[in-house]
Amino acid sequence: MSTAYKRVLPQLDDLNRFFWTSGADGQLRFLRCNDCDHWLHPPGIICPQCLSRNLAPQAVSGLGTIEALTINHQPWSPDQPVPYAVAIVSLDDHKSLQLTTNIVGCAPESAFIGQRVRVVFEAIEDVHLPLFTPV
Repeated sequence: MSTAYKRVLPQLDDLNRFFWTSGADGQLRFLRCNDCDHWLHPPGIICPQCLSRNLAPQAVSGLGTIEALTINHQPWSPDQPVPYAVAIVSLDDHKSLQLTTNIVGCAPESAFIGQRVRVVFEAIEDVHLPLFTPV
């Protein structure tokens, strides 16, 4: 997607700041429980598996697979380029760890379910949006 159009950025807070800014060093991070190793996304204050509060951001490989995909032809704003691909990507690190994201770096129509992808980041202000591109 072109960076010419102005994306709506997430509101950063103490719970999600690590996620939206961790791409500055090229790493995608999610919360992980230090007691039972469960991954949490979106971020929370307590592990849903073991109820621990011993959570910390941890980097993942950034590799995954497209699980669901839609090609949108309706822009959210007048300057948004269309079409664009919206996908659910499951991360290799744990199949329940999934992101809804855009597929970039290829024609939207060439993306497909089952396609291998890797994370890339679009930096806007202090936010690094995790997007995915074909491997």
